[in-house]
Amino acid sequence: MPETNNKPKVLVADDERVIADTLAMILNQSGFQARAVYSGEKALELAPVFQPDMLISDVIMADLNGIDAAIRIRALLPSIKILLFSGQAATADLLEKAHAQGYDFEILAKPVHPQDLLSKLRGVN
Repeated sequence: MPETNNKPKVLVADDERVIADTLAMILNQSGFQARAVYSGEKALELAPVFQPDMLISDVIMADLNGIDAAIRIRALLPSIKILLFSGQAATADLLEKAHAQGYDFEILAKPVHPQDLLSKLRGVN
């Protein structure tokens, strides 16, 4: 059945379920169509099916970190916008590695204030 909803689609990936669910809820109430997943692997599985306009992902996750998930999802969906967030210092090394590979991902520090997140997302439309 054809998609009649033209809201920007956002895939939220965070292994902290409360954060993923809360961000998805805020986005859904703010004019986006958001889905939450709880791992990088699940984000990679859902992305080709859901076809999001944007991925918002935690960087440090147990199975597949957010940067590696973003790189693999970008390969599947070249026009996807990527926004990463993290509360951990180890992120800097992972970001440096991604930059060395030619990826320029934007990153927000956790906790992310909903207004800051929404202002970043307004450019997706």
